[in-house]
Amino acid sequence: MNIFITGATGFIGRALTLRLRRDGHEVVAYVRDKKRAASQLGMEVSFLETSSGPEALRSAMDKADAVVNLAGDPLLGGRWNEEKIASIKSSRLDLTRDLVSAMSKENPPKVLVSSSAVGLYGDGGDAILNEEWPSGDDFLATLCRDWESEALNARDKGVRVARIRTGVVLGRGGGALEQMLPAFSFGVGGPIGSGDQYVPWIHIEDLVELITKAIDDETMSGAFNGTAPNPVTFSELATAIGKQLSRPSFLPIPSFAVKMLFGDASVVLLQGQRAIPAHAQAKGFKFQYQTVTEALKDILQNDSIEVKSIEGALPDSDYIKKRKPAFVLETSTVIKRPLDEVFPFFSRPENLGVITPPAMQFRITNLPETMEDGALIDYKLKVGIVPIRWQTRIENWIPGEKFVDSQLKGPYHSWWHEHTFEAKGNETVMTDRVYYAPPAGPIGKMVNALFIADQLKQVFGYRASILRLRFGNG
Repeated sequence: MNIFITGATGFIGRALTLRLRRDGHEVVAYVRDKKRAASQLGMEVSFLETSSGPEALRSAMDKADAVVNLAGDPLLGGRWNEEKIASIKSSRLDLTRDLVSAMSKENPPKVLVSSSAVGLYGDGGDAILNEEWPSGDDFLATLCRDWESEALNARDKGVRVARIRTGVVLGRGGGALEQMLPAFSFGVGGPIGSGDQYVPWIHIEDLVELITKAIDDETMSGAFNGTAPNPVTFSELATAIGKQLSRPSFLPIPSFAVKMLFGDASVVLLQGQRAIPAHAQAKGFKFQYQTVTEALKDILQNDSIEVKSIEGALPDSDYIKKRKPAFVLETSTVIKRPLDEVFPFFSRPENLGVITPPAMQFRITNLPETMEDGALIDYKLKVGIVPIRWQTRIENWIPGEKFVDSQLKGPYHSWWHEHTFEAKGNETVMTDRVYYAPPAGPIGKMVNALFIADQLKQVFGYRASILRLRFGNG
Protein backbone atom coordinates (compact mmCIF):
# COMPACT_ATOMS: atom_id res chain seq x y z
CA MET A 1 0.00 0.00 0.00
CA ASN A 2 0.88 3.65 -0.28
CA ILE A 3 0.81 4.96 3.29
CA PHE A 4 1.01 8.67 4.10
CA ILE A 5 2.31 9.55 7.58
CA THR A 6 2.42 12.77 9.56
CA GLY A 7 4.77 12.89 12.52
CA ALA A 8 7.02 10.31 10.87
CA THR A 9 10.20 11.72 12.44
CA GLY A 10 8.77 11.48 15.97
CA PHE A 11 9.36 8.64 18.41
CA ILE A 12 6.32 6.63 17.30
CA GLY A 13 6.57 7.65 13.65
CA ARG A 14 10.14 6.40 13.24
CA ALA A 15 9.21 3.00 14.65
CA LEU A 16 6.05 2.75 12.57
CA THR A 17 7.88 3.67 9.36
CA LEU A 18 10.32 0.81 9.89
CA ARG A 19 7.49 -1.61 10.67
CA LEU A 20 5.59 -0.66 7.51
CA ARG A 21 8.69 -1.01 5.35
CA ARG A 22 9.06 -4.54 6.69
CA ASP A 23 5.80 -5.42 4.94
CA GLY A 24 6.90 -3.71 1.74
CA HIS A 25 4.57 -0.70 1.96
CA GLU A 26 5.53 2.54 0.25
CA VAL A 27 5.78 5.22 2.93
CA VAL A 28 5.40 8.94 2.25
CA ALA A 29 6.35 11.18 5.19
CA TYR A 30 4.85 14.66 5.53
CA VAL A 31 7.74 16.70 6.96
CA ARG A 32 8.93 20.25 7.47
CA ASP A 33 12.49 19.62 6.23
CA LYS A 34 13.12 16.84 3.74
CA LYS A 35 16.90 16.77 4.19
CA ARG A 36 16.70 16.58 7.95
CA ALA A 37 13.96 13.93 7.80
CA ALA A 38 15.98 11.81 5.37
CA SER A 39 18.87 11.73 7.83
CA GLN A 40 16.48 10.23 10.42
CA LEU A 41 14.36 7.95 8.24
CA GLY A 42 16.87 6.84 5.60
CA MET A 43 16.51 6.06 1.93
CA GLU A 44 13.49 3.77 2.07
CA VAL A 45 10.99 6.61 2.57
CA SER A 46 9.59 9.27 0.24
CA PHE A 47 8.92 12.80 1.45
CA LEU A 48 6.45 15.62 0.97
CA GLU A 49 7.37 18.91 2.60
CA THR A 50 4.64 20.80 4.42
CA SER A 51 5.60 23.91 2.46
CA SER A 52 4.60 22.20 -0.80
CA GLY A 53 1.08 23.62 -0.53
CA PRO A 54 -2.52 22.32 -0.59
CA GLU A 55 -2.43 21.02 -4.18
CA ALA A 56 0.53 18.76 -3.39
CA LEU A 57 -1.27 17.53 -0.28
CA ARG A 58 -4.43 16.78 -2.27
CA SER A 59 -2.36 14.86 -4.80
CA ALA A 60 -0.76 12.84 -1.99
CA MET A 61 -4.19 12.05 -0.53
CA ASP A 62 -5.39 10.82 -3.93
CA LYS A 63 -2.46 8.40 -4.10
CA ALA A 64 -2.67 7.22 -0.50
CA ASP A 65 -4.32 3.93 0.43
CA ALA A 66 -3.98 4.77 4.13
CA VAL A 67 -3.17 7.85 6.19
CA VAL A 68 -1.61 7.71 9.65
CA ASN A 69 -1.80 10.99 11.55
CA LEU A 70 0.73 11.11 14.40
CA ALA A 71 1.73 14.76 14.35
CA GLY A 72 1.49 16.98 17.40
CA ASP A 73 3.86 19.32 19.24
CA PRO A 74 5.14 17.83 22.53
CA LEU A 75 3.00 18.64 25.55
CA LEU A 76 6.04 18.90 27.81
CA GLY A 77 9.15 20.96 27.23
CA GLY A 78 8.36 24.13 29.10
CA ARG A 79 5.48 25.98 30.67
CA TRP A 80 2.28 26.51 28.74
CA ASN A 81 1.90 30.11 27.60
CA GLU A 82 -0.45 31.43 24.92
CA GLU A 83 2.04 30.69 22.14
CA LYS A 84 2.68 27.13 23.33
CA ILE A 85 -1.03 26.38 23.72
CA ALA A 86 -1.71 27.72 20.23
CA SER A 87 1.04 25.48 18.84
CA ILE A 88 -0.28 22.43 20.72
CA LYS A 89 -3.75 23.00 19.27
CA SER A 90 -2.72 23.91 15.73
CA SER A 91 -0.33 20.97 15.32
CA ARG A 92 -3.21 18.63 16.11
CA LEU A 93 -6.49 20.26 15.12
CA ASP A 94 -5.45 22.34 12.12
CA LEU A 95 -3.25 19.64 10.64
CA THR A 96 -5.94 16.98 11.00
CA ARG A 97 -8.48 19.37 9.45
CA ASP A 98 -6.10 20.01 6.52
CA LEU A 99 -5.60 16.28 5.93
CA VAL A 100 -9.34 15.57 5.88
CA SER A 101 -10.04 18.58 3.64
CA ALA A 102 -7.44 17.31 1.15
CA MET A 103 -9.23 13.95 0.81
CA SER A 104 -11.57 13.73 -2.17
CA LYS A 105 -14.91 11.93 -2.10
CA GLU A 106 -14.10 10.40 -5.49
CA ASN A 107 -10.80 8.77 -4.52
CA PRO A 108 -10.27 8.91 -0.75
CA PRO A 109 -7.86 6.79 1.28
CA LYS A 110 -9.35 3.59 2.60
CA VAL A 111 -8.50 4.40 6.20
CA LEU A 112 -7.36 7.21 8.46
CA VAL A 113 -5.59 6.07 11.62
CA SER A 114 -5.46 9.18 13.74
CA SER A 115 -3.61 9.61 16.99
CA SER A 116 -5.32 10.75 20.14
CA ALA A 117 -4.47 10.21 23.81
CA VAL A 118 -5.86 8.73 27.00
CA GLY A 119 -5.80 12.28 28.33
CA LEU A 120 -9.28 12.40 26.78
CA TYR A 121 -10.62 10.75 29.95
CA GLY A 122 -9.21 13.41 32.28
CA ASP A 123 -7.87 12.33 35.64
CA GLY A 124 -9.43 8.90 36.08
CA GLY A 125 -8.14 8.08 39.57
CA ASP A 126 -8.56 4.36 40.32
CA ALA A 127 -11.41 3.81 37.83
CA ILE A 128 -10.74 1.25 35.09
CA LEU A 129 -11.18 3.14 31.84
CA ASN A 130 -12.21 1.39 28.64
CA GLU A 131 -13.05 3.16 25.40
CA GLU A 132 -16.66 3.70 26.43
CA TRP A 133 -15.70 5.88 29.38
CA PRO A 134 -16.88 9.51 28.94
CA SER A 135 -14.35 12.23 28.25
CA GLY A 136 -13.23 14.70 30.88
CA ASP A 137 -13.63 18.45 30.75
CA ASP A 138 -10.12 19.82 31.36
CA PHE A 139 -7.77 21.25 28.70
CA LEU A 140 -6.23 17.94 27.64
CA ALA A 141 -9.57 16.14 27.53
CA THR A 142 -11.11 18.92 25.42
CA LEU A 143 -8.07 18.95 23.12
CA CYS A 144 -8.30 15.19 22.51
CA ARG A 145 -12.05 15.31 22.00
CA ASP A 146 -11.72 18.11 19.42
CA TRP A 147 -8.80 16.29 17.79
CA GLU A 148 -10.85 13.14 17.35
CA SER A 149 -13.79 15.16 16.07
CA GLU A 150 -11.66 16.58 13.26
CA ALA A 151 -10.53 13.06 12.31
CA LEU A 152 -14.08 11.72 12.34
CA ASN A 153 -15.05 14.19 9.60
CA ALA A 154 -13.19 11.89 7.19
CA ARG A 155 -16.13 9.50 7.45
CA ASP A 156 -18.10 11.95 5.31
CA LYS A 157 -15.60 11.17 2.53
CA GLY A 158 -16.16 7.43 2.88
CA VAL A 159 -13.00 6.86 4.93
CA ARG A 160 -12.80 4.33 7.75
CA VAL A 161 -11.48 6.10 10.84
CA ALA A 162 -9.61 4.46 13.71
CA ARG A 163 -8.56 6.62 16.66
CA ILE A 164 -5.64 5.36 18.73
CA ARG A 165 -5.66 6.84 22.23
CA THR A 166 -2.04 6.42 23.22
CA GLY A 167 -0.69 6.24 26.73
CA VAL A 168 2.91 6.49 27.91
CA VAL A 169 4.99 4.83 25.19
CA LEU A 170 8.07 2.94 26.39
CA GLY A 171 10.96 2.16 24.08
CA ARG A 172 14.57 2.85 23.22
CA GLY A 173 15.63 6.18 21.79
CA GLY A 174 12.79 8.45 22.83
CA GLY A 175 9.56 8.93 24.71
CA ALA A 176 9.00 9.36 28.42
CA LEU A 177 11.50 6.70 29.46
CA GLU A 178 14.46 8.46 27.84
CA GLN A 179 13.65 11.57 29.86
CA MET A 180 13.36 9.60 33.10
CA LEU A 181 16.48 7.42 32.81
CA PRO A 182 19.21 10.00 33.63
CA ALA A 183 17.80 10.56 37.13
CA PHE A 184 17.62 6.81 37.79
CA SER A 185 21.12 6.28 36.38
CA PHE A 186 22.48 8.77 38.93
CA GLY A 187 20.56 7.11 41.75
CA VAL A 188 18.03 9.91 42.27
CA GLY A 189 15.04 8.45 40.44
CA GLY A 190 11.60 7.97 41.86
CA PRO A 191 7.91 8.62 41.36
CA ILE A 192 6.50 11.99 40.35
CA GLY A 193 3.94 13.56 42.63
CA SER A 194 2.09 11.18 44.96
CA GLY A 195 3.07 8.18 42.83
CA ASP A 196 -0.49 6.89 43.14
CA GLN A 197 -1.54 8.13 39.70
CA TYR A 198 -1.86 5.37 37.11
CA VAL A 199 0.48 5.20 34.12
CA PRO A 200 -1.23 3.72 31.03
CA TRP A 201 2.00 2.46 29.46
CA ILE A 202 2.62 0.52 26.25
CA HIS A 203 5.75 -0.91 24.61
CA ILE A 204 6.57 0.87 21.33
CA GLU A 205 6.50 -2.41 19.39
CA ASP A 206 3.01 -3.25 20.61
CA LEU A 207 1.81 0.22 19.69
CA VAL A 208 3.11 0.06 16.11
CA GLU A 209 1.62 -3.43 15.75
CA LEU A 210 -1.73 -2.05 16.89
CA ILE A 211 -1.49 0.79 14.35
CA THR A 212 -0.51 -1.69 11.64
CA LYS A 213 -3.52 -3.84 12.50
CA ALA A 214 -5.76 -0.76 12.37
CA ILE A 215 -4.49 -0.11 8.84
CA ASP A 216 -5.02 -3.67 7.65
CA ASP A 217 -8.15 -4.78 9.51
CA GLU A 218 -11.22 -3.39 7.79
CA THR A 219 -13.34 -4.04 10.89
CA MET A 220 -11.29 -1.69 13.04
CA SER A 221 -13.07 1.63 13.28
CA GLY A 222 -13.79 3.75 16.33
CA ALA A 223 -11.63 4.35 19.40
CA PHE A 224 -8.85 2.07 20.66
CA ASN A 225 -6.81 2.61 23.80
CA GLY A 226 -3.16 2.29 22.79
CA THR A 227 -2.20 0.95 26.20
CA ALA A 228 -1.02 -2.37 27.62
CA PRO A 229 -3.53 -4.56 29.50
CA ASN A 230 -1.89 -3.95 32.89
CA PRO A 231 -1.46 -0.27 33.82
CA VAL A 232 0.66 0.48 36.88
CA THR A 233 0.97 3.36 39.31
CA PHE A 234 3.87 5.77 38.95
CA SER A 235 5.41 4.31 42.11
CA GLU A 236 5.24 0.81 40.62
CA LEU A 237 6.79 2.06 37.37
CA ALA A 238 9.63 3.77 39.25
CA THR A 239 10.30 0.62 41.26
CA ALA A 240 10.40 -1.48 38.09
CA ILE A 241 12.86 0.90 36.41
CA GLY A 242 15.10 0.96 39.47
CA LYS A 243 15.11 -2.82 39.63
CA GLN A 244 16.15 -3.19 35.99
CA LEU A 245 18.94 -0.65 36.42
CA SER A 246 19.95 -1.82 39.92
CA ARG A 247 19.46 1.74 41.13
CA PRO A 248 17.43 3.36 43.92
CA SER A 249 13.89 4.40 43.03
CA PHE A 250 12.52 6.02 46.16
CA LEU A 251 13.26 9.74 45.71
CA PRO A 252 9.98 11.37 44.64
CA ILE A 253 9.52 14.73 42.96
CA PRO A 254 6.82 16.43 45.06
CA SER A 255 3.70 17.70 43.32
CA PHE A 256 4.40 21.30 44.30
CA ALA A 257 7.83 21.12 42.65
CA VAL A 258 6.33 19.73 39.44
CA LYS A 259 3.75 22.54 39.44
CA MET A 260 6.44 25.17 40.02
CA LEU A 261 8.52 23.79 37.16
CA PHE A 262 5.82 23.13 34.56
CA GLY A 263 2.88 25.30 35.59
CA ASP A 264 -0.35 24.20 33.92
CA ALA A 265 1.58 21.59 31.93
CA SER A 266 2.12 19.67 35.18
CA VAL A 267 -1.23 17.92 34.65
CA VAL A 268 0.48 15.72 32.05
CA LEU A 269 2.59 14.23 34.85
CA LEU A 270 0.28 14.47 37.84
CA GLN A 271 -2.93 13.12 36.30
CA GLY A 272 -3.37 9.43 35.63
CA GLN A 273 -5.58 7.08 33.66
CA ARG A 274 -6.05 3.41 34.46
CA ALA A 275 -6.86 2.74 30.83
CA ILE A 276 -7.22 -0.75 29.38
CA PRO A 277 -7.30 -1.81 25.70
CA ALA A 278 -10.76 -3.39 25.71
CA HIS A 279 -11.54 -2.71 22.04
CA ALA A 280 -8.16 -3.88 20.77
CA GLN A 281 -8.44 -7.14 22.70
CA ALA A 282 -11.99 -7.62 21.45
CA LYS A 283 -10.53 -7.47 17.92
CA GLY A 284 -8.08 -10.24 18.79
CA PHE A 285 -5.00 -8.10 19.23
CA LYS A 286 -2.27 -9.91 21.18
CA PHE A 287 0.18 -7.89 23.26
CA GLN A 288 3.76 -9.10 23.20
CA TYR A 289 4.55 -7.20 26.40
CA GLN A 290 1.83 -7.80 28.99
CA THR A 291 3.64 -6.46 32.06
CA VAL A 292 5.82 -3.42 32.61
CA THR A 293 8.60 -5.68 33.90
CA GLU A 294 8.68 -7.57 30.58
CA ALA A 295 8.72 -4.30 28.65
CA LEU A 296 11.48 -2.69 30.71
CA LYS A 297 13.65 -5.80 30.59
CA ASP A 298 13.50 -5.74 26.80
CA ILE A 299 14.25 -2.01 26.63
CA LEU A 300 16.90 -1.63 29.32
CA GLN A 301 18.90 -4.87 29.21
CA ASN A 302 21.82 -5.37 26.79
CA ASP A 303 22.89 -8.85 27.83
CA SER A 304 23.71 -9.96 24.28
CA ILE A 305 26.35 -7.22 23.89
CA GLU A 306 29.74 -7.90 25.42
CA VAL A 307 32.61 -5.46 25.96
CA LYS A 308 35.92 -6.83 27.21
CA SER A 309 39.64 -6.18 27.20
CA ILE A 310 41.38 -7.56 24.15
CA GLU A 311 43.06 -10.91 24.52
CA GLY A 312 44.55 -12.85 21.65
CA ALA A 313 45.02 -12.02 17.98
CA LEU A 314 44.00 -8.72 16.39
CA PRO A 315 42.95 -8.07 12.79
CA ASP A 316 45.93 -7.84 10.49
CA SER A 317 45.97 -4.26 9.24
CA ASP A 318 48.28 -1.27 9.12
CA TYR A 319 45.60 0.76 10.89
CA ILE A 320 45.55 -1.62 13.89
CA LYS A 321 49.33 -1.68 14.02
CA LYS A 322 49.45 2.13 14.21
CA ARG A 323 46.46 2.55 16.53
CA LYS A 324 46.41 -0.40 18.89
CA PRO A 325 42.94 -1.01 20.39
CA ALA A 326 42.39 -1.88 24.05
CA PHE A 327 38.82 -3.25 24.03
CA VAL A 328 36.49 -5.21 21.80
CA LEU A 329 32.70 -5.06 21.61
CA GLU A 330 30.99 -8.17 20.25
CA THR A 331 27.36 -8.85 19.45
CA SER A 332 25.38 -11.01 17.05
CA THR A 333 21.89 -10.36 15.77
CA VAL A 334 19.62 -12.86 14.05
CA ILE A 335 17.65 -11.01 11.39
CA LYS A 336 14.52 -12.72 10.16
CA ARG A 337 15.11 -11.96 6.50
CA PRO A 338 17.32 -13.47 3.79
CA LEU A 339 20.77 -12.05 3.22
CA ASP A 340 19.88 -10.49 -0.14
CA GLU A 341 17.32 -8.29 1.66
CA VAL A 342 19.44 -7.43 4.67
CA PHE A 343 22.78 -6.49 3.16
CA PRO A 344 21.38 -3.80 0.82
CA PHE A 345 19.97 -1.98 3.87
CA PHE A 346 23.46 -1.74 5.33
CA SER A 347 25.12 -1.01 2.00
CA ARG A 348 23.51 2.45 1.96
CA PRO A 349 25.33 4.80 4.32
CA GLU A 350 22.25 7.03 4.20
CA ASN A 351 20.60 4.46 6.50
CA LEU A 352 23.18 4.98 9.25
CA GLY A 353 20.98 7.64 10.81
CA VAL A 354 18.10 5.17 11.07
CA ILE A 355 20.06 2.83 13.34
CA THR A 356 21.65 5.58 15.47
CA PRO A 357 19.88 6.86 18.61
CA PRO A 358 18.11 10.14 17.75
CA ALA A 359 19.64 11.92 20.75
CA MET A 360 23.02 11.64 19.02
CA GLN A 361 21.71 13.89 16.20
CA PHE A 362 23.58 11.93 13.51
CA ARG A 363 24.05 13.85 10.23
CA ILE A 364 26.09 12.79 7.18
CA THR A 365 28.04 15.68 5.68
CA ASN A 366 29.84 13.89 2.85
CA LEU A 367 29.04 10.66 0.98
CA PRO A 368 31.14 8.62 -1.45
CA GLU A 369 29.80 7.96 -4.94
CA THR A 370 30.19 4.21 -4.42
CA MET A 371 30.86 1.96 -1.46
CA GLU A 372 34.26 0.35 -1.99
CA ASP A 373 37.64 -0.06 -0.34
CA GLY A 374 38.99 3.37 0.56
CA ALA A 375 35.64 5.20 0.41
CA LEU A 376 35.34 8.07 2.91
CA ILE A 377 32.21 9.11 4.83
CA ASP A 378 32.07 12.29 6.91
CA TYR A 379 29.40 12.92 9.50
CA LYS A 380 28.71 14.76 12.71
CA LEU A 381 26.89 13.73 15.87
CA LYS A 382 26.59 14.56 19.54
CA VAL A 383 27.54 12.66 22.67
CA GLY A 384 25.52 14.37 25.37
CA ILE A 385 26.01 18.05 24.59
CA VAL A 386 29.42 17.55 22.96
CA PRO A 387 29.44 17.93 19.14
CA ILE A 388 31.73 15.51 17.33
CA ARG A 389 32.95 15.31 13.75
CA TRP A 390 33.81 11.82 12.51
CA GLN A 391 35.44 10.57 9.33
CA THR A 392 35.12 6.90 8.42
CA ARG A 393 37.13 4.98 5.84
CA ILE A 394 35.89 1.72 4.36
CA GLU A 395 38.80 -0.64 4.85
CA ASN A 396 37.25 -3.75 3.34
CA TRP A 397 34.07 -4.06 1.26
CA ILE A 398 32.86 -7.53 0.26
CA PRO A 399 29.18 -7.28 -0.82
CA GLY A 400 26.97 -9.86 0.84
CA GLU A 401 29.69 -10.99 3.23
CA LYS A 402 31.51 -8.32 5.13
CA PHE A 403 32.57 -4.73 5.42
CA VAL A 404 34.97 -2.96 7.74
CA ASP A 405 35.14 0.71 8.63
CA SER A 406 37.75 2.58 10.63
CA GLN A 407 37.74 6.01 12.25
CA LEU A 408 40.24 8.41 10.71
CA LYS A 409 38.99 11.47 12.57
CA GLY A 410 36.90 11.35 15.71
CA PRO A 411 36.89 10.88 19.48
CA TYR A 412 38.63 7.50 19.66
CA HIS A 413 42.32 6.73 19.52
CA SER A 414 41.38 3.57 17.61
CA TRP A 415 38.10 2.36 16.07
CA TRP A 416 37.92 -0.66 13.79
CA HIS A 417 34.40 -2.01 13.15
CA GLU A 418 33.89 -5.35 11.41
CA HIS A 419 30.39 -6.22 10.14
CA THR A 420 29.99 -9.82 8.94
CA PHE A 421 26.88 -11.39 7.42
CA GLU A 422 26.07 -15.09 7.23
CA ALA A 423 23.07 -16.60 5.47
CA LYS A 424 21.22 -19.30 7.41
CA GLY A 425 18.28 -20.39 5.31
CA ASN A 426 15.88 -17.46 5.08
CA GLU A 427 17.56 -15.69 8.00
CA THR A 428 20.75 -13.67 8.35
CA VAL A 429 23.19 -13.67 11.23
CA MET A 430 24.94 -10.32 11.50
CA THR A 431 27.97 -10.14 13.79
CA ASP A 432 29.67 -6.94 14.91
CA ARG A 433 33.15 -6.69 16.35
CA VAL A 434 34.39 -3.25 17.29
CA TYR A 435 38.04 -3.00 18.29
CA TYR A 436 38.57 0.35 19.95
CA ALA A 437 40.64 2.41 22.35
CA PRO A 438 39.51 5.63 24.00
CA PRO A 439 41.90 8.58 23.97
CA ALA A 440 44.10 9.60 26.91
CA GLY A 441 45.65 6.22 27.67
CA PRO A 442 45.06 5.00 31.28
CA ILE A 443 42.53 7.79 31.94
CA GLY A 444 40.61 6.71 28.85
CA LYS A 445 40.47 3.16 30.19
CA MET A 446 38.93 4.45 33.43
CA VAL A 447 36.37 6.49 31.47
CA ASN A 448 35.58 3.38 29.42
CA ALA A 449 34.71 1.45 32.58
CA LEU A 450 32.60 4.30 33.95
CA PHE A 451 30.85 5.51 30.83
CA ILE A 452 31.98 4.52 27.33
CA ALA A 453 31.35 0.76 27.45
CA ASP A 454 27.82 1.25 28.77
CA GLN A 455 27.07 3.92 26.18
CA LEU A 456 28.25 1.67 23.35
CA LYS A 457 26.02 -1.12 24.66
CA GLN A 458 23.09 1.27 24.58
CA VAL A 459 23.89 2.33 21.00
CA PHE A 460 24.11 -1.26 19.78
CA GLY A 461 21.05 -2.21 21.82
CA TYR A 462 19.13 0.56 20.09
CA ARG A 463 20.32 -0.69 16.72
CA ALA A 464 19.13 -4.22 17.53
CA SER A 465 15.66 -2.86 18.37
CA ILE A 466 15.58 -0.96 15.07
CA LEU A 467 16.53 -4.04 13.09
CA ARG A 468 13.79 -5.98 14.87
CA LEU A 469 11.24 -3.36 13.81
CA ARG A 470 12.50 -3.31 10.23
CA PHE A 471 13.03 -7.03 9.66
CA GLY A 472 11.13 -8.87 12.40
CA ASN A 473 12.04 -10.88 15.48
CA GLY A 474 14.93 -13.27 15.27
